[in-house]
Amino acid sequence: MKILAVGNERILAKFREKFAGSSQDAPLDYHFFSETADIAEELTSAEVVFDFTLDEEPENIELYLEHDHLLVFCNMPKMSLAEVQYYNPEIACMLVRFNGLPTFLNRPLLEVSLLEESARERVEAVGKVLGTEIAVVADRVGMATPRVICMIINEAFYTVQEGTASREDIDLGMKLGTNYPYGPFEWCERIGVGQVYELLEAMYEDTKDERYKICPLLKHEYLKAQKFEA
Repeated sequence: MKILAVGNERILAKFREKFAGSSQDAPLDYHFFSETADIAEELTSAEVVFDFTLDEEPENIELYLEHDHLLVFCNMPKMSLAEVQYYNPEIACMLVRFNGLPTFLNRPLLEVSLLEESARERVEAVGKVLGTEIAVVADRVGMATPRVICMIINEAFYTVQEGTASREDIDLGMKLGTNYPYGPFEWCERIGVGQVYELLEAMYEDTKDERYKICPLLKHEYLKAQKFEA
């Protein structure tokens, strides 16, 4: 099985930790790229693509659409597949959305959502070859785990903003009380405040649910980080 993976150096290193190796069922032929455009010549001979760039550059998905033999795993937790289909009505390949945000990849399962239920059998078969359990969740903005974690992070910012507890106390309390691997602020740092802010923004725009309304303190830190990056 020929598998193409596209992303930055850090995320591809995590991808190798989770997937790269040999399968007992079929030899796995991995090819790694930093830019989506670089893989165009490889698509006709590939079977599976993992594209981590689509969350920030969703227009790159057009490269895959006409290849009806491809199974494309799209890192797009901020956008539903239904929206992708709305803007791209002619889709020949099989699109699967997955949660590839930092800290969420190297788990025993891979969280995905499907455009069509008929894709489940092929996706689960590929998951078996790759040695990972597939968890199918609803095709909603934010998916499942990112939606919950980012909401918890947002609430933690509200708690600090109101002066109820310190960041350190909140992190310690959540780890001891819920057995989470990280506290909300540790998790925010690992995911990236930009990713957290943009996911919450996308969920709020999609639902108008007050649970996802961004805390002003989180927005302030997001804007400061943007200025620093610029």
